[in-house]
Amino acid sequence: MALTHSFLLFCSLFPFFIIPSLSKTSFRPKALVLPVSKDASSLQYVTLINQRTPLVPVKLTLDLGGQFQWVDCEEGYVSSSYKPVRCRSAQCALARSKSCVTECYSGPRPGCNNNTCSVLPDNTVTSTATSGEVGQDVVSIQSTDGSNPGRVVSVKKLIFACSGVNGMAGFGRTKISLPSQLSAAFSFDRKFAICLTSSASNAKGVVFFGDGPYVLLPGIDASKFLIYTPLILNPVSTASAYFEGEPSSDYFIGVKSIKINGKAVPLNTSLLSIDRIQGTGGTKISTVNPYTVMETTIYKAVIATFVKELALVPRVASVAPFGACFNSTNIGSTRVGPPVPQIDLVLQSSKVSWRIFGANSMVQVKSDVMCLGFVDGGLNPRTSIVIGGYQLENNLLQFDLATSRLGFSSSLLFRQTTCANFNFTSNNV
Repeated sequence: MALTHSFLLFCSLFPFFIIPSLSKTSFRPKALVLPVSKDASSLQYVTLINQRTPLVPVKLTLDLGGQFQWVDCEEGYVSSSYKPVRCRSAQCALARSKSCVTECYSGPRPGCNNNTCSVLPDNTVTSTATSGEVGQDVVSIQSTDGSNPGRVVSVKKLIFACSGVNGMAGFGRTKISLPSQLSAAFSFDRKFAICLTSSASNAKGVVFFGDGPYVLLPGIDASKFLIYTPLILNPVSTASAYFEGEPSSDYFIGVKSIKINGKAVPLNTSLLSIDRIQGTGGTKISTVNPYTVMETTIYKAVIATFVKELALVPRVASVAPFGACFNSTNIGSTRVGPPVPQIDLVLQSSKVSWRIFGANSMVQVKSDVMCLGFVDGGLNPRTSIVIGGYQLENNLLQFDLATSRLGFSSSLLFRQTTCANFNFTSNNV
């Protein structure tokens, strides 16, 4: 739904022209780091950010393509350092707000102030949008040298949306995303990296803000294994509500074909390109979709080819939401998961592929049943392929906004490490 007037906000990544105020310290960290865990019930990836005065931990869902960062201001938001962003201010323009709240009909509080700009936080989990006041407040975050945790640093006036819904940390392609604001505040390279892990007990993945190294125990710099592909800008927003003429804040990559066990999957390749007028088609990366979602004809072709290549393993009844399930009793295991056909997303050339091994393609749904972890997205979806969170786990992804390219490691299990192996607790690797 395109909007010519209303509101907008969430969290994204691009050049940032207004630098948030720093805390009263001359310390300039090399990089920053956040822990990320997977919620076993919702299958969402969540992090904690310390915000407000006095500081309190705020739980946020990680949304890679989210336009803004936003938090719930309806339930107990108390902070002496909260400042609403006034209409027609530079920060309001940066947030691309098209709406000004001239009068709020309850008493002044975070989320309800007169003469403030307003936006539409987009809840990509539920595909709904709501209104929210643009505000600023203190945020503190841990620094790192890439190997070990360091001292905590603060940003005094981080811009976010103050809304009446559960919060999300958006990392999308906008000027006030969390990575954009942090890179500007601390003069980082405009890079960030995510390394997600499963919902296993106490497992924590990691988000890095800034350049590498990205060191995982036992002292492995995962940034050394990156393969690069261009990030593609979709000129039409893919949000559930947006302003006319606004580009997508999602991260798209140029998948040209799909191979399974080295054999090309027969596809209508026009679906893999972005329609520059409608913004449909193409391939994007999502931390909100639990599993990879494919347009129906692509999905059916992938399923058919995969089943053919795994013909020696008996199929069993499908288990929702999956369409191809197998008796896993005799499948076995390797370092990179079940020994099933490898899936290659072929990118800018035949020599550049994102390879998906069994650990990222097969989901154990019962003790003796595994399913291919892809989901049918129906006919005519907005995006033809959405690479979901399960397929990202234990892969390091670096987003370089300055050069518009993605670095991806493929499975770190080959390197005998995982995304749960960042050293969050000690100063010794």
